[in-house]
Amino acid sequence: MSYAMSAARQGAIYQRLAGDAALEVLVGGHIYDAPPAGPLPGLYMTLGAETVRDASDADGHGAWHDLTLAVVSDAAGFQSAKQVAAAASDALNDAALALTRGRLVSLRFRRARARRESGGLRRIDMIFRARVEDA
Repeated sequence: MSYAMSAARQGAIYQRLAGDAALEVLVGGHIYDAPPAGPLPGLYMTLGAETVRDASDADGHGAWHDLTLAVVSDAAGFQSAKQVAAAASDALNDAALALTRGRLVSLRFRRARARRESGGLRRIDMIFRARVEDA
């Protein structure tokens, strides 16, 4: 069951981000699994797509999760988005998160891409890699 811990891993990451003091100052409670309908704040984060690979072995079930966190800003430049991305990276890199199922072996930043989108938005997609094992 290589995908069995995905929801537990996502919940732990969301809780870590939502409880981080630096992110609270920067985005308040605007961290979403999916952006809500209606007007959006000028700066927010979303938990996005993921790619999962089986990493099971003779000792048990496990997986590699490459997950995307996005920072979206309507500011003219990237500065505020980069500050949020840095705070999120600080909160997650090598974080010891407790999962409701399984255990997190590691969580590390892999890469990011910053780009301009239509409508004047700025977006930074950060990819983190998590290794989980079913305990």
